[in-house]
Amino acid sequence: MSKQSGRGRVVGLPEWDRCAVMGVVNVTPDSFSDGGRWFDTTAAVKHGLALVEEGADLVDVGGESTRPGATRVDEAEELRRVIPVVRGLASEGVTISVDTMRASVAAQALAAGAALVNDVSGGLADPAMIPVVADSGAPFVVMHWRGFLEGGNVKGVYADVVAEVVDELHARVEAVLAGGIAPDRVIVDPGLGFSKDAEHDLVLLAHLDRLLSLGHPLLVAASRKRFLGRVLATGPEAAPPPARERDAATAAVSALAAQAGAWAVRVHEVRATADAVRVARAVEGARTPDRAPGAVLASGARTADHTPGTHSPEGAQ
Repeated sequence: MSKQSGRGRVVGLPEWDRCAVMGVVNVTPDSFSDGGRWFDTTAAVKHGLALVEEGADLVDVGGESTRPGATRVDEAEELRRVIPVVRGLASEGVTISVDTMRASVAAQALAAGAALVNDVSGGLADPAMIPVVADSGAPFVVMHWRGFLEGGNVKGVYADVVAEVVDELHARVEAVLAGGIAPDRVIVDPGLGFSKDAEHDLVLLAHLDRLLSLGHPLLVAASRKRFLGRVLATGPEAAPPPARERDAATAAVSALAAQAGAWAVRVHEVRATADAVRVARAVEGARTPDRAPGAVLASGARTADHTPGTHSPEGAQ
């Protein structure tokens, strides 16, 4: 993995000096988080541009809900939803990720200006996906996936969730590389909320270093997910807050993920997370040896020493 502030760089995408922020545009009527709000093409493009104004570095456009129990849309409908939005955002210079499990949608989105393919199945849902992405040279997100979230395919049982997710992701990455996608274009995602309960998600977040050991940049997509609702519920019998009331908790996870070395975080509400990752980057920068109290700077000057209990002349702000 090419190092970039300890979090890796993805060839084919812009280079950021901190954890990147991926804003979400769901062009669906049934997303768990904001279904229907951006279903119209004009509204979806406008929303994507607003996310960029709020601090998104790239925008993830999807036309199919992956919430538990969601019914798959057909190929023609997914194309109808996604391609005009990708084309509209690309014309404005936005860096676009397309969120799809279909090779045909990925191919047409890349032709319309998308720069990245984000497939929650890691290429398992459509055997044509890996060849299409390999031929295009586009970066590819490999998410941990155990099947569609319906019926008996949920498979949310683990003896050791971290070890199993790492092993299964490793196997999938090897398959993607064997399919011709270059190593420096592969991103991994632990798939929070996919075939996992709240405890599994929290344990994975506590061990992001194990996921980084796979040697590829890491995408963390925790935004508004069920495990945050469980964390925020006021008691074991209390109902979790609705998805749109989980944005502060999402920003907290974004800061933790950025601090742990994530390449990017995927979020619905951008502004708070954009602030969170910038604060994480500033703290990271303050840990470098030349920022320590008393260190000698390149100019020959020394940084200010600080004794606990004393104050600078201008006072604390």
